[in-house]
Amino acid sequence: MADLYTRPLTPETWPDFADLVAANGGVWGGCWCMGFHEKGEGWGVSAEANRRDKEALVRAGQAHAALVYDGPACVGWCQYGSPMELPRLKNLKAYLTAAGRLPDWRITCFFSGKGHRNAGVARAGLMGALTLIAQAGGWTVEGYPEETEGRKVAGSFLFNGALSMFEAAGFARDRKIGKHKWVVQRTVAAE
Repeated sequence: MADLYTRPLTPETWPDFADLVAANGGVWGGCWCMGFHEKGEGWGVSAEANRRDKEALVRAGQAHAALVYDGPACVGWCQYGSPMELPRLKNLKAYLTAAGRLPDWRITCFFSGKGHRNAGVARAGLMGALTLIAQAGGWTVEGYPEETEGRKVAGSFLFNGALSMFEAAGFARDRKIGKHKWVVQRTVAAE
C-alpha cells in the first residue's frame, strides 16, 4: 500500500466518498454513515434516503470526515463533528449517566474499504481528523473506542475504533460506558 493521506469530506470530495460507500454495499446495510446524525425524514428508511440525506448534510457543511486516500482512490474515512452535528451515540444511556460537560468534538465512526483493512486506514483517518479539528479551532475531542486487548473482536464491532489506536494518538481513558467500550478524551490545540 502506498503512503496514505487524507482530505476533508466536502462537496468536491463527495464523489470519492460516494464511490467508496457504493462499492461497499452502502456500508453496514445502507447506513451511509448516518447512524450518529440526528434522525431526519429519510433516516433509516432506505439506503438511497440515507445517501440523499448524507449528501445534503455534506453540501450544507454539516457532515465532517477525514477521507483516507491510497493514491487517487478513497479507501476509508474517520467521521467527526460537534455533539450538535453528531448527537446519537451507542451506549447513550451509560454515556449520559456520567457525562459532565459535552466535548467540542466527537469522533464517532471509522470505515476501511474492502481490500484495505488492517493496513493503517483507521489510524490515518484518526490523525487526519485531528488535523482538521485543529484547523477548525481544536479543543476537547472525545472518542468511543472498543477495548480489544486480550480478545478477538470482529472488525464490524470496531466502527468506533480500537482503544489502543486512540491511546497511541494521545487520548486518555475517561470512563467506561459498556463492557468493552470507553470514552476517551484529548485536547487538540488550534492551528
